[in-house]
Amino acid sequence: MTEGIIGKKLGMTQVFGAGGKAEAVTAIEAGPCTVTQVKTEDNDGYSAVQLGFGEAKKSRPGKKGKAKEKETQKFRYVREFDFKDTKAITTGQKIDVSLFKAGDKVDIIGISKGKGFAGGVKRYHFRGGPKTHGQSDRWRAPGSVGSNTSPGRVLKGLRMAGHMGSRRSTAANLEILQADPERNLLLVKGAVPGSANGMVMIQKSRKGKK
Repeated sequence: MTEGIIGKKLGMTQVFGAGGKAEAVTAIEAGPCTVTQVKTEDNDGYSAVQLGFGEAKKSRPGKKGKAKEKETQKFRYVREFDFKDTKAITTGQKIDVSLFKAGDKVDIIGISKGKGFAGGVKRYHFRGGPKTHGQSDRWRAPGSVGSNTSPGRVLKGLRMAGHMGSRRSTAANLEILQADPERNLLLVKGAVPGSANGMVMIQKSRKGKK
């Protein structure tokens, strides 16, 4: 991961650009997040910053006497991000929307909407079987799933009907149209994974970076 922040997807709306063109945007309440722990090469074997966001409904069970774990129990979400200069970050520090500005490219990670059990046509966009020659009851069937003698089994990972959605999904290289630190608000061009009020992770885009 790269420098980022935790947020909550509020929903979608539209804004009008300079030329009067309507742009679909996703509104995200991003932060403010609190630094709960700074991880270093010496102590943890790698460098990262642990952020907490949202108030926990009730304290989670943790080992008694550990100040680090007691600190994370206050927050509903705790995630880690890589920061360029961890030496300049201290525990308890606030990270807010000022990390980004309009025009920045970001990657947004969320949990996609769950669609329940779905067939191959909906799940993987199969085109279905022929509509004629006696196939009136097989329009949305998956067809053959393997050979009889060799390999004599269904190959692992074959695309078939099953549970759709509810998976970690990343929308890459999205553009920030507006960043409002006073309201902790980001307007991101396009759609973002997940449902309204779902947790998302916003981080600086890795696309184009070596």
